[in-house]
Amino acid sequence: MDPLFDPADFRIPAGVTHVCAAGETAALRVHDQALLQYLVDKSLGMSGRAAQEAQVEAARAGVARLWGVTAGDIGFVANVAEGVSIVAGSLDWRDGDAIAIDAEEYPSVVGPIALRRNPAIRLLQARGGEPDRLARIADGRTRIIAASSVSYLTGERIDLHALRAIADRVGALLLVDFTQASGYLPIEASLADFAFSACYKWMLGITGVAVAYWNRARQPDWSPASAGWHSFAPGGRGYDPPPALRPDAMRFTRGNPAHGPVYVLNGALSYLARHDRLDVQRHVQTLTTALLDGLRPRRLPITTPYDPARHGASVCFTAPDAASVVAALHQKGVYAWNGHGRVRISFHGYNGMADVDRILEAL
Repeated sequence: MDPLFDPADFRIPAGVTHVCAAGETAALRVHDQALLQYLVDKSLGMSGRAAQEAQVEAARAGVARLWGVTAGDIGFVANVAEGVSIVAGSLDWRDGDAIAIDAEEYPSVVGPIALRRNPAIRLLQARGGEPDRLARIADGRTRIIAASSVSYLTGERIDLHALRAIADRVGALLLVDFTQASGYLPIEASLADFAFSACYKWMLGITGVAVAYWNRARQPDWSPASAGWHSFAPGGRGYDPPPALRPDAMRFTRGNPAHGPVYVLNGALSYLARHDRLDVQRHVQTLTTALLDGLRPRRLPITTPYDPARHGASVCFTAPDAASVVAALHQKGVYAWNGHGRVRISFHGYNGMADVDRILEAL
């Protein structure tokens, strides 16, 4: 099976198998022009600012198409942790309130809530690999169920429909991080009350901007507890009374969004739009399944579920010397990722079956 994307469109060094999309994807070559255009527009005064704002609106529309929502539901933050912090700060927490998470959830999803004081928030932590593990821990004082749609640690894909049902049963918000899914999996953002995603992995962007989604149908009265100039509706002056917030998800965006990364994101979204999302999903999961099949005889401690319905685009196995393994693979021209005691191999559209063969040989 050949690559779905043309590898020549990316800055992949010659002779390299690039399989670390869950950490950083290879950059598109068109990003050079996008960043240059940003610098040109930045230098044009007010007309340049209008051009920058047009890029922001185009990016919102592009993400909305990717996630199956409206552009008004999409805003931008600097990173996922910032977005989660804004949601956490908007709630009237009471003693005994809790959030329900997987014990190995990504820190950006948990940290902004776990470190809150006055009151401290209980952490209900699900352990193990059973698909229904979060259902067993959520209680009537659970204010948020927070989850990554695909685990950064194991590559496990979570059943968001089941989480929505749990959240509705206990009266909690469902907060989802789509970072490890957006760009190759179809995204059903409307299941969440709030959702976020970094843009520098499968979405093919760069760091500096992240997607923030506000489900205005489910949470029409939501308002952040803090704001910046960009969060307010344009045109107001003075603070008596305080100015109105923007009516859409751009109230997440306290100051200027990172315009340079937004220009890059627009180019990335245009590139992804050339391909049907189901084709991208089918492509990467064919590769992950082939790698899992190839690894089975080696009896490695694989933590990724074998069933494609339960995994994303990554294959992970535990290794106490993961850093050494990844360094050795790098020397053989295979760019993988390590951390947290595991090796992670992640595919995107620029990979093909020859990469699977090369990985197995290098291992």
